[in-house]
Amino acid sequence: MFFERGGIFERAGTLLALCLLLVPVLVGAPAAAQDRRQNTPGAFDFYVLALSWSPSWCAGAAERPKRKRPDPQCGERPYAFVVHGLWPQYERGFPEYCQVPAPRLDRSLVSSMLDLMPSPRLVFHEWNRHGVCSGLPPRGYFEAVRKARAVVKIPEAFIEPETTLTVAPDEVEAAFVAANPGLERTGIAVGCSRNRLSEVRICLGRDFGFRPCPEVDRRSCRRKQLAMPPVRGADLSPTDPSAPRRPATAPTPTTLPAAPPPVTGPTTAPAAAMPVPPAAPASATPAAPQPPATATTSQPDPPTPPATAQPSAAPTPPSPAEPDPASAPDPADDGRADEGQEED
Repeated sequence: MFFERGGIFERAGTLLALCLLLVPVLVGAPAAAQDRRQNTPGAFDFYVLALSWSPSWCAGAAERPKRKRPDPQCGERPYAFVVHGLWPQYERGFPEYCQVPAPRLDRSLVSSMLDLMPSPRLVFHEWNRHGVCSGLPPRGYFEAVRKARAVVKIPEAFIEPETTLTVAPDEVEAAFVAANPGLERTGIAVGCSRNRLSEVRICLGRDFGFRPCPEVDRRSCRRKQLAMPPVRGADLSPTDPSAPRRPATAPTPTTLPAAPPPVTGPTTAPAAAMPVPPAAPASATPAAPQPPATATTSQPDPPTPPATAQPSAAPTPPSPAEPDPASAPDPADDGRADEGQEED
């Protein structure tokens, strides 16, 4: 009986030893898939520029639990493709959080990026997770983001669609390849979330030239069709939210020039007003119908100057008051802690 128990313990010990031998192999597999330079700032092979389709993000945000503050990119100002991030990449795998804690970002630098990355929290998040792995200082990294974005041209069909588009991932890739000479199908991938196109990822060398990236391309969305929700308020200007409201105030200046015609009336009115009262009694007996006609035409003229004087004074207050609501929605005035695309 003792020997039987000993045999069981021996077999258990052998199995345990085999497991211990396998652990480094299993743990080492993901590590091998990454890179020996794992998380060394500045040690990477190329960049991935991720362009998020903002209408899809906002459509998904409406389905997610409510945040304390609304996402600034989901308001009235229209956004189409926005920069999700510029990610240092290995040929296999990618670095992240290469420096903890990350160097702090200056608020003015964050504000300067809101035209490309429309959420302050997104700017902070991308710097903390990916930017520090570039090996660049904060300003240098965000200059690289701007340079990378300037390289890529958005296809005409995706600049400001006013209705929902139904597209295939291959069609989107083909449109970007056609719009960007030098970009190949192996250097771009389409991301999706549920039934929507979420983003387009384009591979760039460290010199910001297009390059192939088979591993990124393999992760492209495999759905047959995707929806691209329309740009919100597509008739508004994407660069100046107050611009579309300026035409609304244009009628007030145009009505103000209309006041001068009555002003010319008073000049003739005072001259005609003085002789008319004496002339009225003289012509009252012979031609009763005619004086009333001249009297009615001449007497309304004096009242018209005060009538025109009041409108000319009244419209002036609205013109300075009008720009206030137009200039209210400033993209950088709130949302310093708002959330952006953080599901990298």
